[in-house]
Amino acid sequence: MSAFIEVDHVDKAFPLGNGDFYIALKGIELKVQQGEFVSLIGHSGCGKSTLLNMIAGLDRPTRGGVILEGKEVREPGPDRMVVFQNYSLLPWLTVRENIALAVDEVFQDLPKGERRSIVERNIQQVGLRHAAAQRPSQLSGGMKQRVAIARALALRPKVLLLDEPFGALDALTRGNLQERLMEIVEESHVTTIMVTHDVDEALLLSDRIVMLTTGPEAHIGQILEVPIPRPRHRLEVVNHPNYYALRNEMVYFLNQQKRSNKVGQVAHSAVASHRLEKVNLELGFIPLTDCAPLVVALEKGFFQEEGLDQVTLSREPNWKAIAQGVVSGRLDGAQMVAGMPLGLTIGAGNNPSVPTIASMVLSRNGNAITLGKSFQALGVQTLSDLKGALASMPDQVHTFGMVHPASMHNLLLRYWLASGGIDPDQDVNLIVLPPPQMVANLKAGNIDGYCVGEPWNSRAVAEDLGYVIATDLEIWPGHPEKVLGVREDWVMKYPKTHIALLRALLRACQYCDDRRNREEILELLCRPQYVGSAPEYTRPGFIAPYQRSRGTQPEPLMRFNQFYIEQTNCPSRAEGLWILTQLARWGYTPFPRNWIEILERVRRPDLFGEACRQLGLPDGEPDRHTFALFDGMIFSPDDPIGYLEQLTIRRNFKVAEIALEQPALT
Repeated sequence: MSAFIEVDHVDKAFPLGNGDFYIALKGIELKVQQGEFVSLIGHSGCGKSTLLNMIAGLDRPTRGGVILEGKEVREPGPDRMVVFQNYSLLPWLTVRENIALAVDEVFQDLPKGERRSIVERNIQQVGLRHAAAQRPSQLSGGMKQRVAIARALALRPKVLLLDEPFGALDALTRGNLQERLMEIVEESHVTTIMVTHDVDEALLLSDRIVMLTTGPEAHIGQILEVPIPRPRHRLEVVNHPNYYALRNEMVYFLNQQKRSNKVGQVAHSAVASHRLEKVNLELGFIPLTDCAPLVVALEKGFFQEEGLDQVTLSREPNWKAIAQGVVSGRLDGAQMVAGMPLGLTIGAGNNPSVPTIASMVLSRNGNAITLGKSFQALGVQTLSDLKGALASMPDQVHTFGMVHPASMHNLLLRYWLASGGIDPDQDVNLIVLPPPQMVANLKAGNIDGYCVGEPWNSRAVAEDLGYVIATDLEIWPGHPEKVLGVREDWVMKYPKTHIALLRALLRACQYCDDRRNREEILELLCRPQYVGSAPEYTRPGFIAPYQRSRGTQPEPLMRFNQFYIEQTNCPSRAEGLWILTQLARWGYTPFPRNWIEILERVRRPDLFGEACRQLGLPDGEPDRHTFALFDGMIFSPDDPIGYLEQLTIRRNFKVAEIALEQPALT
């Protein structure tokens, strides 16, 4: 069903005196159905009223647009009526005359008697017949607001827009008006969007509550569905079993924003000037095909062109060494598996919390699940076949390799197994191995299969040691694979250096996804100081068609190694949230109750966007929507706990607030 109102990827920026811009709203995407009541809530300055004004046509987005019934909103109109907090009544006109002034202007073609009837009907609807001849100075604040509502509804708008309409009223008057507004909205079936600071008001009136993060670059942090049936009455709402849970969720969100606001302001304000604080960097990487952006940025001179005079790439033995190098400060930053910055930040595995930022995705896809030849001899070609084969050998322990607990290799392998009814902790044994050691361990019989990036799957196929039963394109196409990871305190100390690093790597990612450059990049990757693999092992999926086993026809997989296209590089918060659910699912960490705060600290589209704008590149974040992996189970970024509870094979997880160190203000 198409939306009645669609806020389509809206940004709003305001010019500053120094020629720069303050980005108030970023990537707002919202669909409202006809007859729905939606509230916007968030701290002062988060852009709620600005968003309402753009829906009204009183202001224009800097980017994106607002669509009402398939037509773009470009100016104000009587189909969208706004009720402001300050009433906006003409003091020399009576109640009847204030309403009639609007009706006579909009409905000029109607007979006078019909216009008078509209005015009287709406006066009656708000219960002001006794005061119809009085002027605003003779009315209480609540009565004035009822006049403003009657004037708006008298024009038969398609959308009623309320900007904190009851904010200046006393509690008793506000409560009475809220009840009356509910009755009016239900009688008129008008679509309503309201800005409010009052969590109880939002719960009483709304079908959905849209919670905005603090600025700059405020965005939708969470959307709450209010499953309380209509018609509503205050006492019934308060006594509803979901009421206090929903209320606590809203209050908790607002409290998280108080904490995260300090971090956002510090990190954002620090990128204003241009001289880099540090120009010599050491960056860690693991010898895999998807380390290509780092190699290209060095070899093609992108680091130097962005002001980073000397960058050293440190080839690390495993992902644990990468994490230790960044935590200790030996490395300024590193190529990391997608979940590592989140794992470091929340202290997964009972480790100390080390807040780590991932402001850029370096690559997507690129992994496969390889099984040893013994499974091929048993005719195992599908996940169902594998389940049957394991069940036929109950006394034998089958061991599979993965590269790091927070890696997509581990999380996707586990997800794939569990979707087929195989418990990855009870039915098989998973162990951590460095990527370059996978083939040797498979050959030695130490493991029965593994999930890893290239070229280590293709090498097993080429040496006839194993075969690929699934690629990640079949499990979750387009998933985040490697990210740039840097400590949060490092970013705060060297903010301009960090943006320069992002610029260089963005240029390298562009270069990597121009397939005309792939032969050149292949030659770079195969050098001993980088991946050091034979070209025939590295070509499949990167340049050449992908071969799953010896003797089978290779197949083209054009998105197997993805570095830039289709918004590859933006660190989507929803993807990070999915990773958090999986870390909790398998017992690596509790699911963080303060997940919004954690995502705001780790996944940083604002810093990514700054680098994009400096390069003249689009800086939009991928759509905030539900998605599913290969098994079709829907993941909603607004209900991660509900998603976790649907997963049949999982460990017992708990929900707990995870304390994060607050960075010092500089």
